[in-house]
Amino acid sequence: MKTRINKNMVKSEINITPFTDVVLVLLIIFMIATPALMQSKLEMQVNLPKVESADSGSSTNIEALISQDGKITIGAKVINLSDVEGVVRELLEEDHGKLIVVKGDVKVDYDHVVQFISKAKKAGVVKFALAVEAK
Repeated sequence: MKTRINKNMVKSEINITPFTDVVLVLLIIFMIATPALMQSKLEMQVNLPKVESADSGSSTNIEALISQDGKITIGAKVINLSDVEGVVRELLEEDHGKLIVVKGDVKVDYDHVVQFISKAKKAGVVKFALAVEAK
């Protein structure tokens, strides 16, 4: 038995193909934009002091960046001064002989660097180095 469809009836189907296309394009845009945005937030601009002879460090060192306004970054984490001990202890669990390379901005207050080193010493660090750039 065939049923007849009246030609005057309105089709009530929703075509989701254009919607799906727009959603996929937006997904691709966010996938491309997100890593770029995250990287720009994590990278801190630090102008190192310049000296005549600079030594390049090894990759097994822990790098600590101290920006001009006193923000501290270890690895990819921006941390407060009060959190330095805990973060450094976690990093030293594998190797207690690691060297912390302090990269302080040229205009950073000396007090910020001293306070950081003091907190890191309490966490068990015995080796420190101050990073500089060659002239």
